[in-house]
Amino acid sequence: MVESRTSHRAWIVWGAGVLAYTLAILHRSSLGVMGLAAASHFHATAGIVATFMVLQLAVYALAQLPAGMLLDRMGPRFVITLGAVFMTAGQTTIALTDQIPVAILARILVGIGDACTFSSAIRLIPSWFPVRMVPMLTQLTGLLGQVGQIGSTVGLVALVGSRGWRTTYLVAAGIGALGVAISAGLLRDAPAGIAGQRTSVALRQMPHEVLEVIRHPATGVGFWAHWSTNLGGVVYSMMWGMPYLTRAEGRSTGTASALLTLYIVVSALTGLIAARLTQRHPLHRSSLISGMVCLAVIAWVAVLVWPGRAPLWLLAGLSIGLGLALPGGSVGFDVLRTEHPAHRLGTATGIAIMGGFTASLILIQIIGWMLDVLCPGGAYTLSGFRWAMSVQLVFFAIGIAGIVFCRNRLRRLRAAAG
Repeated sequence: MVESRTSHRAWIVWGAGVLAYTLAILHRSSLGVMGLAAASHFHATAGIVATFMVLQLAVYALAQLPAGMLLDRMGPRFVITLGAVFMTAGQTTIALTDQIPVAILARILVGIGDACTFSSAIRLIPSWFPVRMVPMLTQLTGLLGQVGQIGSTVGLVALVGSRGWRTTYLVAAGIGALGVAISAGLLRDAPAGIAGQRTSVALRQMPHEVLEVIRHPATGVGFWAHWSTNLGGVVYSMMWGMPYLTRAEGRSTGTASALLTLYIVVSALTGLIAARLTQRHPLHRSSLISGMVCLAVIAWVAVLVWPGRAPLWLLAGLSIGLGLALPGGSVGFDVLRTEHPAHRLGTATGIAIMGGFTASLILIQIIGWMLDVLCPGGAYTLSGFRWAMSVQLVFFAIGIAGIVFCRNRLRRLRAAAG
């Protein structure tokens, strides 16, 4: 007997997928939120610590395509579990070393494992739930996963201050091992009696399949949507937000953690609204994405041009603006879902995710280099940080232009198809 697509089992599988992504976010952000502590632990400059994150994100971005192809061939359960193993190994390694080359290797392992997780988690949803629920559950998967950010911003930051570096990362590794067990034990690709949607394309034909996905304008919309909506939040929450708020704006660690948590909470609430708008107005998804990006741009411009240190209400407005933009990436994934066949979704989603993290890794490194030049010796100033952070505005503009260009191509393709 075929299981119901909305059975209790479906919710268990979805919950396990959300947990896997939550832990991936915790592992991903566990170094960035402790950028200054990491600089002290490894006796490194801001630029060197930024390189850790850049390499991790570079691996994450580059691994998206092979991870997506593996997902289309092997299914979500295998890929999520494999990713959890990689991340656990990476956290164990960084707990036990104070050597920069070994730490870089550890973050590479985390990046590979992280790349396996989100696209696999949202791939589970169409197999277990009816179509009308897919946009909302996709948003909820991405946004509930941000609890992992709170775990690192609040939990790991507090733990490293009280228990030290090694204990903190061994705790993270232990949490990762629990994630491996839960993923292997609870995840299933599809309900009993329903075959998982995997590609039957021969390996020698995969390059042609990938090129077909890349050429489709819907993939471009997804790529630039993720680029535009995620770059500000990733830079803010994973690397430079905490140093900016504490060193440049003079806020306490507790206040900075609260502002980063506000960003996560707002993004979660916005995701529910974005999912509803996506369901009701599917032909205006690209306009919705562009509008969300503009809110982030306005928030950053207001903070950057404020004379002197920004008041708390304006910094809260920055967190809110970035949180309002973040769910736009999942709106882009919905474009992929409706425009690509199921057996190509892993590859298409992987390419789209590359967008946000390609922009973010370039920005994180540029900001680190600019801070080393403008604030030599770690003497961080408000002016130096503002000049460094303003580079984001160029990347926002590139992303919006990309969305508009690919949206117009997609509309012409639809019109030609009647």
